[in-house]
Amino acid sequence: MLETGALIGGKYRVLEEIGRGGMSVVYAAVGVASGGLWAVKEVRKDGARDLAVTRRSLRVEMELLRKLSHPSIPGIADIIERQSSFLIVMDYMDGAPLSRTVSEQGAQPPERVIRWAKQLCDVLGYLHSRAPAIIYRDIKPSNIILRPDGSVALIDFGAAREFKTGASADTANLGTAGYAAPEQFGGRGQTDVRTDVFCLGATLRHLLTGIDPTSAHSGDVPPQPLPAALPVGLKRIVERCARLNPEERYQSCAELLHELDRCSDWDGGRGKRRTRRLAALVCSLTAALLLAFLFKSLFRV
Repeated sequence: MLETGALIGGKYRVLEEIGRGGMSVVYAAVGVASGGLWAVKEVRKDGARDLAVTRRSLRVEMELLRKLSHPSIPGIADIIERQSSFLIVMDYMDGAPLSRTVSEQGAQPPERVIRWAKQLCDVLGYLHSRAPAIIYRDIKPSNIILRPDGSVALIDFGAAREFKTGASADTANLGTAGYAAPEQFGGRGQTDVRTDVFCLGATLRHLLTGIDPTSAHSGDVPPQPLPAALPVGLKRIVERCARLNPEERYQSCAELLHELDRCSDWDGGRGKRRTRRLAALVCSLTAALLLAFLFKSLFRV
């Protein structure tokens, strides 16, 4: 672990720990020369199964991020190798992971989840539009930062890869059980943009139910049932994202985004129609009672 006040590479001074994962810790740091804020992810070497693979993966992550320019993706500044760990220095994203939001507040309102989902579709759509397409492969609440203005950012590109035309499978099976698509476990073809659709769907299910799916061991485990009160359109979207066969999922994040827009309109229209029907029923009952009252009054006379 890095101590508060520690100097990294003669350029960055550690301020505080801001996050923790299975084999990594994230710190806020300040640039000694610039005074700007940075995020420093420390990846411990003793947690790596294969040090050479980990080193290569970090280099790939750094090269990927250096090619990207999106307001919801952190830029990367440096990778520093120490005796016991690797340090990845990247843009500081102010906010907290969605995993903390769900942990503290439980299941999130559908309208809020839909808003986040649309933003994530935009980020993933940007990644998928690169040449070659970049497949993120590890969408989950702990990798999504909720910023003070309500927008979200995607962090930690350690599992990301470039799509390779003609390849029959990934060279490494990476992802988080409970969120990962079946093809991420090997033997089912190469991961592609539809893999990210599956992972996003699993993340939306977690946000809507408040239940962490990481107890699942593969994509074949039945997902957590969605709340009965959830809008029907949103249920259909999440369930389609979770199809085991990639051909049955949304084929792009643009298609998913279109459905999210329609979902909001459809459920809203459905609610308005239900309100109008209820109002008509109330008017009919009121008229019937009024007629009954008049009839009784006339009969008495």
